[in-house]
Amino acid sequence: MKALSELFDSTTLIVPCLPAGNREYETPLDGRNLSVIPLALPSGKGFWRKLGLLPWLMRHSYVLLRETLHADACHTPIPGDIGTIGMLLALMLRKPLFVRHCGNWFVQETTAERFWKWSIEQFAGGRNVMLVTGGSDEAPSQRNANIRWIFSTSLTDEQISRYARQRQTISSDAPRLITVCRQQHDKGTDLIIQSLPQLVTDFPGITLDVLGEGPALKEWIALADTLGISHRIKFHGEIVHAQVLGYLHRADIFCFPTSASEGFPKAVLEALACGLPVITTPVSVLPRLIGTGCGLIIQERSSTALAEAVRSLILDVSLYRSMSSQALDTARNYSIERWREMIREQLYLAWGELHSSDY
Repeated sequence: MKALSELFDSTTLIVPCLPAGNREYETPLDGRNLSVIPLALPSGKGFWRKLGLLPWLMRHSYVLLRETLHADACHTPIPGDIGTIGMLLALMLRKPLFVRHCGNWFVQETTAERFWKWSIEQFAGGRNVMLVTGGSDEAPSQRNANIRWIFSTSLTDEQISRYARQRQTISSDAPRLITVCRQQHDKGTDLIIQSLPQLVTDFPGITLDVLGEGPALKEWIALADTLGISHRIKFHGEIVHAQVLGYLHRADIFCFPTSASEGFPKAVLEALACGLPVITTPVSVLPRLIGTGCGLIIQERSSTALAEAVRSLILDVSLYRSMSSQALDTARNYSIERWREMIREQLYLAWGELHSSDY
């Protein structure tokens, strides 16, 4: 939000807010002439949340209408119920509109996801700037050439420089693996755990750091215990961003054998920024990102394939060193500053000089 606010004279953020709670894992919100209008959080989950949107909208319609009319342009990130409401309101009021699609553009499994893609393809162009998260050699849409790719990032130029570490070699006695993700079945943490017994003989001190919470975390802890490798794995749960970068900086290889519907996974980019070669799968933007020579793509999503990839990086010093160097070069292209300037360029082409307020 801070980066976006730097493009405008002032920015008003209208957002549903949780009640004040544990602030440990929260990042302070600031920006250039940034003001926040907090709204109540829609109640319920799933179907009941959607059912409750109508009374929620009636309760907050005056604020939404007032601020949209006052703004010179509207920014609405989707997927999300509130972003969708903002997008439709801006279209109805004929406001210049900037939409960021932050999910996986390649996969639409629900009616809502198909609606978001249809809306972007229907309305992109003119004063409506539509950017979708991801990347490919081909344009995002064959139906509307006005849609552009945008990457996702969490790192400034300064952070990329600060955490950059050119790797030379790995200790075969004690290589350090790491993964950072939400702990759920399609992210592949179980495959990393299952790969360790296949590597212990060759690399007796091998360890794994697992960062992130999720519904499968207890299952992964039990799996490590069943395999007799609990002493090799540290489950950190949810930790602050600076600590994540610290663990990445100290690790040797980043493992991410996902099968999930990924948009542009920030954790992979953070690993690259720390000079870590990445082992992952051919999902979404990952082949494009890792295909620069900064990691290995395993075509077979299995613990055996993962173990072989880890082994090849540890034993081939020149390969490991070159992939670490390329990881750093790749990450430098994906800073928040670069992200902001790509957005500035697209908005300027559609709106002209960027002045006055955005919401």
